[in-house]
Amino acid sequence: MAGFSTAVTGLKASTTMLDVAGNNIANSSTIGFKASRTEFGDIYATSVVGAGSANVAGSGVTVTDIAQDFKAGTIEFTNNNLDLAINGSGFFQLDDGQGGVTYTRAGAFELDKEGFIVSKTGKYLQGYGLDEDGNRLPIGNLAVTQKESPPKATESIDLSFNIDSRKDAAELLPTYDKDEPGSFTYTTTVRTFDSLGNEHTIKFNLAEQRPVREQFEYDVSGDADGTVYISGLPLDASTDFSVASYADYSTFAAANPALSAQLDDIAARDPRIDKESFALSGGTLTFETFAQYTDSGDMVVTDVDPLLTTAVSYDRQNASTPTRAANEVRTYTIDETAGDSTVEIGGVTINVAGLSTKKDIAETIEGREAEIIDRNPAIESVQAVLEGGEYKLQITFKADEGNVDDADYQPTSVAGTLALESTAEGDNSYLGVYRMYAYLNGEEQLDIGKLKDWGEAGGGPAVSGGGGETEEGPILVEFNPTNGLLSGINGLNFSAGGQVPSITIAGADPANPLTTIDLDLSNSTQFASASIVKSQLQDGYTKGDLIGVTFASTGEMVASFSNGQNQSLGVVAVATFENQAGLQPNGDTEWAATLTSGDAILNPPGTGLNGTLRSAALEASNVDLSAELVKLIEGQRNFQANSKTLETLNTVTQAILQI
Repeated sequence: MAGFSTAVTGLKASTTMLDVAGNNIANSSTIGFKASRTEFGDIYATSVVGAGSANVAGSGVTVTDIAQDFKAGTIEFTNNNLDLAINGSGFFQLDDGQGGVTYTRAGAFELDKEGFIVSKTGKYLQGYGLDEDGNRLPIGNLAVTQKESPPKATESIDLSFNIDSRKDAAELLPTYDKDEPGSFTYTTTVRTFDSLGNEHTIKFNLAEQRPVREQFEYDVSGDADGTVYISGLPLDASTDFSVASYADYSTFAAANPALSAQLDDIAARDPRIDKESFALSGGTLTFETFAQYTDSGDMVVTDVDPLLTTAVSYDRQNASTPTRAANEVRTYTIDETAGDSTVEIGGVTINVAGLSTKKDIAETIEGREAEIIDRNPAIESVQAVLEGGEYKLQITFKADEGNVDDADYQPTSVAGTLALESTAEGDNSYLGVYRMYAYLNGEEQLDIGKLKDWGEAGGGPAVSGGGGETEEGPILVEFNPTNGLLSGINGLNFSAGGQVPSITIAGADPANPLTTIDLDLSNSTQFASASIVKSQLQDGYTKGDLIGVTFASTGEMVASFSNGQNQSLGVVAVATFENQAGLQPNGDTEWAATLTSGDAILNPPGTGLNGTLRSAALEASNVDLSAELVKLIEGQRNFQANSKTLETLNTVTQAILQI
């Protein structure tokens, strides 16, 4: 009887089903394991000529395939960054070092003694190396090749701050001292590193320009040829003159064309100098700088051209009073015999009838100061002053006003009681301007781009024909006083939203004098709020040791060092197949490629059909225990049923034998 053979095939098939279910259950906790299922096919024996299967009893069952289910298992998170899981399709590629290549979903990796990333069976994880520019190299063994991060000198600093515009520059001490907080407006310190990894600091002090103009006075009476050189350009000092004695500069220029041409050249070369302040009297040369340049450099005044020959500089005089207030000051003489009954100042009418002395008239007008100021906010004071033994009236305007229109606030009187004697020029160019100093470790002053003064060898900007050489000293940082936005750095002005020029700092790396640092002050402001650092970033760091390795979702292997730096060392390769069902199980939760599966297609995670990478995570087995237990029941039932077939056939056979 063929039934015996049929029953035996059923027993064998049921046994295989139980074996597969048992194997699935045994590996329900195996990382990266993929469950298998038993697939059956019936057996029919047919002849070439004759009846078909319709009247042929089957010959039993056969196991056609033990197919694996490659659906993803649950991702479980761990505390080990070298534990990897693929969230989606793909396999890790492993190389045993002998030419054998296998594929796995079990991502429990570790570092061997040589720094290679290996599986628990010692096989090397495959991936792309990276060159210095971050370009991918051919597939190879992934390894942690960097055990330490070398130090890097600071080469760039991004510093953004707000300086409180409400601070009054007039309250600063007149003499700057890096260690005296009362002599500067704001200070902040940035940490830096030299090329050996030593830590340093750079302290930045910003001193708002005070409302004063710097005055210079030189004795040039001993000049042999009657020519002095100011900032490297000649000035005729043979005849006394005073620009201020003329109604305006154009009038002076018309009367003194040759002299004014020299002053124009000097002012064009050295913009710090106010050409309208020049005067020469009795061998004493005087001039002033604009308020925004006060204390920002020195003047070079010599008896010969210092750029061509060795020069002997004139000694500066009057050093005890090197500045004057930048307020416009108008001084009026008083004619007590003019007989005016009233004087009007800024819309305020003052009765001076019956006053017979200059003192009485001046003091009477001074007595109305509060009313005059109330109606004329640009006026700072109205005072009676004693000059040369006689009383005069002096009106001082606020420094912020700069030069006030001559027609404004002009005192009027019928018979000329008051007459304008002199006007001290006003200057509000200091508004929003700060001198910026930098010190290494709070002590050594640094070169942050201050140009050597015109007249010195290498002095002046190169774009203007100078040498462009720099030296230790302050540079000017300017803010627009109307909106508080940064508008100028070291003489370079720019509009809101424009490119902010960087500041080059030299000498901040004691280990390598050639190192320079680019300082970017973008987004710095001068608003009416507390002075704060808004952002601060520098790119230097000390030497660091390897503290860990992690992986990005895109497969990048990133080494972390104790100095806070990260370095990409490679990219994990993920393999996919045209037919992953054709992979051959190879043990240790690994598979080998076959002709049926096709060759592996390698790409980084997250590209094409590849899944993304999860670090510190493992993929659990995809075995469904409930389903496997049901399969055990099914397998047991099938086995018992096939056993019954054998028992029945045996009974029939015994009955036949007893006939």
